[in-house]
Amino acid sequence: MTTASQTTQSAPAAPASPAPWLPVAAGGVTLVMWASAFVVIRHVAHDVSPGALGSGRLLVAALVVLPLVLRRGWVRPTRREWTLLALGGVGWFGVYNLTLNAGERHVDAGTAAMIIQIGPIIVALLAVPLFGERLHAWLVAGMVVGFAGVAVIARGSSTHADASLLGVLLVLVAAGMYAVGVLTQKVLLRRLPSVQVVFVSFLMGAVTCLPFSADLPAIVADGGAELWWIVYLGVFPTAVAFTTWAYALTHTDAGALSLTTFLVPLIATVIAWLTIDEVPPSLSFVGGALAIVGVLMTRRKPRPASRPGGPAGVSPR
Repeated sequence: MTTASQTTQSAPAAPASPAPWLPVAAGGVTLVMWASAFVVIRHVAHDVSPGALGSGRLLVAALVVLPLVLRRGWVRPTRREWTLLALGGVGWFGVYNLTLNAGERHVDAGTAAMIIQIGPIIVALLAVPLFGERLHAWLVAGMVVGFAGVAVIARGSSTHADASLLGVLLVLVAAGMYAVGVLTQKVLLRRLPSVQVVFVSFLMGAVTCLPFSADLPAIVADGGAELWWIVYLGVFPTAVAFTTWAYALTHTDAGALSLTTFLVPLIATVIAWLTIDEVPPSLSFVGGALAIVGVLMTRRKPRPASRPGGPAGVSPR
């Protein structure tokens, strides 16, 4: 007969919590990798076509995560889920890479990183008709401030020798595609494994970019620096960074961690300054600050409406 003490001794020990610095380090590594992607894209943008850069990066990333998909097992998507996978894969990973890569031919890395920060505002705006979320005053005000920031960035780029309004618009399209990807994944991850969603999205994005990748075979055959930069983008900012981010998210507060992504433009600017001697136009810093303030405003929640019969002098909003 098993005694209580024996049962206690034989019970499996609870998994130990990681050292406090590990999630912080994982989050920091993610931010640096994401920031470095903007700099690498800018560095090779004029030597590699937007399609080759996107398709090569995504194919490498798909190969990296394939063992994880095989280990996790395949969950058969429904017809509706396939539609959402296609929308997210073509939009976020395909069109996003094409427009970002093309945009960084016309704007610097730091400016591109600042414009991408407008993505969460577009997510909040699209969530109103798609998910029935409330269009409250903070959301409207945040949208106005955020897009005013993009307008300031565009103004600064239009007067800068190495930038153009076309580049700003292309990166803004990329931010919109990011929003599409976030919203589709919000639905898909309710049932499908995250690694499977990412893997399929990588492949669909790569297929979207392939028609614009005529120079990719020559880049692979040459085996030069451009190829290794593509491999870097696929392995580190794409495959590894999403893994370290997921680890950090598991062990820290999601709200606080998400706010750290606002450091990406600053990190990208510093890396670009140190490695390729590039600094954004001065107005880009002002516009970037406005964009970040706009995003923070959209995340504020309105006060709940007062119930009938509540305190005198308080009317429902």
